[in-house]
Amino acid sequence: RDDDVRECILSGIMSVNGKKVLHMDRNPYYGGESSSITPLEELYKRFSLPDSPPESMGRGRDWNVDLIPKFLMANGQLVKMLLYTEVTRYLDFKVVEGSFVYKGGKIYKVPSTETEALASNLMGMFEKRRFRKFLVFVANFDENDPKTFEGVDPKTTKMRDVYKKFDLGQDVIDFTGHALALYRTDDYLDVPCLETINRIKLYSESLARYGKSPYLYPLYGLGELPQGFARLSAIYGGTYMLNKPVDEIVMEGGHVVGVKSEGEVARCKQLICDPSYVPDRVRKAGQVIRVICILSHPIKNTNDANSCQIIIPQNQVNRNSDIYVCMISYAHNVAAQGKYIAIVSTTVETSEPEAEIQPALELLEPIDQKFVAISDLYEPTDDGSESQVFASSSYDATTHFETTCNDIKDIYKRMTGSDFDFENMKRKQNDVFGEDEQ
Repeated sequence: RDDDVRECILSGIMSVNGKKVLHMDRNPYYGGESSSITPLEELYKRFSLPDSPPESMGRGRDWNVDLIPKFLMANGQLVKMLLYTEVTRYLDFKVVEGSFVYKGGKIYKVPSTETEALASNLMGMFEKRRFRKFLVFVANFDENDPKTFEGVDPKTTKMRDVYKKFDLGQDVIDFTGHALALYRTDDYLDVPCLETINRIKLYSESLARYGKSPYLYPLYGLGELPQGFARLSAIYGGTYMLNKPVDEIVMEGGHVVGVKSEGEVARCKQLICDPSYVPDRVRKAGQVIRVICILSHPIKNTNDANSCQIIIPQNQVNRNSDIYVCMISYAHNVAAQGKYIAIVSTTVETSEPEAEIQPALELLEPIDQKFVAISDLYEPTDDGSESQVFASSSYDATTHFETTCNDIKDIYKRMTGSDFDFENMKRKQNDVFGEDEQ
């Protein structure tokens, strides 16, 4: 498997749950698809640029560039997984300084508290009051207490009708759905509102923890996550093999029995891998374009933030899917002093993907260097129930880990037959290892 965050988390969780785990990786480093590239020279090579980085970029080894950048929601599922498995002891996080949304060619800070909503230029006076009412409704909403429903039925009322109830206009709907609830398209408008309400709650609760934005990002980049889980797995007796080619996946009677590498077979009952190992069990589901941009300045109109996220809702640029920008910098030990890395990503919709992300690139000018990657998206066609081969899906264009965690929970359920349940796991862990002195 190419050692991406998901497989690492799963192997860590399976190890903590008492399963025997062998981890094989054909790469000599941790990180497969979601690796961080260092030094900078390596990034230039990876994208086949003819030159090497100019002097002005500083020391190559000061750079550590994520190929697929994602932020963590402070109160989100991945942070809970990290806390539960105690991987947090190997990682250091910083709060991302701001979250912005694009409207009419300009960017605005995403208002997420009542105070910010009232001060925001995104809305007029009366709209603000209605939006504030809506936020209060969401904050008080409790799916187990009908008294909080205000006539909304979480299981049948469509989100479109909830917006109507509060008389919210299109721009507000755009930033609420895409910058707070973090949907990539508008399909959510016509399904029951419970998930959307919970997503907005998650955003607000995450924001309340640190105040600047709901997002966290690890020092030295996301490559630190797989390494943390690798250490965890080792503590619980898991085995890691890097630089280990996979020659074939050995099947008997329709289910997996082992993996052949350099003439030897490692036997197994279940196998987790990324799509590239099992081309016959996945299908192509589209493409994502990602452009890594190196800048010598913070992004305009972000109050000189040294890290931020910008979401361009699809409606604003006549598309079917959002464009994401996520920016980190020397403040996270991922770039040379005074340098910034902004990564633009979106789902490809036309035959000219680079033209599709133009609105985002304009926000970043001037750009010192661009690296363009277009990757195929794969999703499994086999749920693994028979074969016991569990392929993950390719990474989507979102800039946060919530969709990734849903994938983890999904694979966990297919593998074990039971829901992924933190509380239950904590209890099991206490039974096995005794109470921890907190």
